[in-house]
Amino acid sequence: MKNISIYTGMMTLLIALSGNSASADDGCNLSLGAADNMQFSTKAMSAPASCENITVTLNHTGQFPKNAMGHNWVLTTEADFKGVAMDGGSAGLKNNYVKEGDSRVIAATAIIGGGESTSVTFSTGGMTAGTAYTFFCSFPGHWGIMKGTFTLS
Repeated sequence: MKNISIYTGMMTLLIALSGNSASADDGCNLSLGAADNMQFSTKAMSAPASCENITVTLNHTGQFPKNAMGHNWVLTTEADFKGVAMDGGSAGLKNNYVKEGDSRVIAATAIIGGGESTSVTFSTGGMTAGTAYTFFCSFPGHWGIMKGTFTLS
């Protein structure tokens, strides 16, 4: 019995440390990485259409500070992507390279530097299942490479 108790305790600890829970993942919590090579760890993200809210966590796996190689995660429609990215450049680091009050932005995280992480939770109200949205990093010069497709399925 003592060995079973130790095994159960160890499994509970491993589950807690890995960030997983005993319940099934609903797919509404997503994460991705970004490094100093100006690449997201994925070019496509999706979540179930049943998610009323989605949380996206961005982990900067690089080493450079945010003023030199900062990254964020911004979500827009495909049609709005380039305009939001262009306008974000003039918004500056203090505004996370996102124009203040830009109604075209569905969600955006803060700019982070190496070793940092950030997340954003947003409502899917107004989004359409099956429609391709664009996520990107709005740091100047990054959005041309650091982008991908986001869908509700």
